[in-house]
Amino acid sequence: MTNDILNQFKHNQEVKERDLNEKVKVAIIGTGWIAGAHIHQYLQMEDVEVVALADLVPGRAKDFADKYGLTNARCYQSDEELLAAEKDNLDAVSICTYNAQHAPCAIHALDAGVNVMLEKPFTVTLDEAVEIMRAEKRSGKILTIGYQPRMSPNMQMVKKIVDSGELGKIYYMQAGGGRRHGIPTPFGTSFIEKETGGIGASGDIGTYSLDLLMLAVGYPKPLTVSGYTSDYFGKDPEYYENHPEYAKLFGVDDFSAAFVRLEGDIILDFRISWAMHMDTAGDALILGTKGGMRIPSTECWNGDFSGPIKIYKNAGGQPVEYEIPMLPTVDVFYEKLRSFIDAVKEGGKATVPSSEIIYNQAIIDGINRSAALGKEVEIVIPEI
Repeated sequence: MTNDILNQFKHNQEVKERDLNEKVKVAIIGTGWIAGAHIHQYLQMEDVEVVALADLVPGRAKDFADKYGLTNARCYQSDEELLAAEKDNLDAVSICTYNAQHAPCAIHALDAGVNVMLEKPFTVTLDEAVEIMRAEKRSGKILTIGYQPRMSPNMQMVKKIVDSGELGKIYYMQAGGGRRHGIPTPFGTSFIEKETGGIGASGDIGTYSLDLLMLAVGYPKPLTVSGYTSDYFGKDPEYYENHPEYAKLFGVDDFSAAFVRLEGDIILDFRISWAMHMDTAGDALILGTKGGMRIPSTECWNGDFSGPIKIYKNAGGQPVEYEIPMLPTVDVFYEKLRSFIDAVKEGGKATVPSSEIIYNQAIIDGINRSAALGKEVEIVIPEI
């Protein structure tokens, strides 16, 4: 491949100037382990002040404040209590609760007139996502969803290549990756219980792989889904070395697969796992009429991938392939939160808008409905 063609896919990182004297006042709702990632990044931003914390578990918000030296942060035991007391003093919230509380907390914050950074997955069900978007519309505030892989120059390159026309018309995509042994229980059981997690591997890491591929092709509307889910590992006491009792609490999927029909005559072949007897379900693939793309497999798709993208084409009647050089990595979690704060300060737009992620959520919802019914289902998204 010539340097002229490779130059199409160079990446220039913009250096942004900011007024660090203009403080953005932030609250964190839910002070579990993912909140630690949020506060770690916020503490690096001179123009952010974390003023309040809330957690349903008595004392946990205070313990979090003490751990991170948030001496001026006021602590509450519910999001509603926090918002009632602080809404006039708040610019934004990070919602870091377990999945089943995403919808009520986001709706409460938006209706209180506060901008929202909502951790992924968007919600548990499609109907919940629709209700959040209606609150977003009522409020006129920013709602962005926590997909930090979008901040990776290498992840961005996937969309750039597709948009360039290098692959032609896209007709098939495969979502690979997945964990061999990675049911997320080191921090307790909130991920695996139905009442708190709501959905399992499909919503935890599958949502990242969906976003990578759906974004690359412009987030076409999903039409139908034939889905499958299983929980063989999660319900096996032998899986858990020190906590066999977790098997009785497991109420979500540890493996999901689906065949999704998208607008534009595109097929999405999806699979993801928290646990399986395989090192990977495969690389991610994007097939077009002029070329194909292979994106190296990862366990989570939650940050970056470890090797170069490969493009497969014909040249002079012969099959050829070339690699897109890896770009320097960035701290994607920092950039995710930084882009949110910048949007709040500047009256900008969400980096990861709900108008896209609603389709992501519709696919996950469709997979779980289809699996429960044992047949293909149509995806119908209510009017917002």
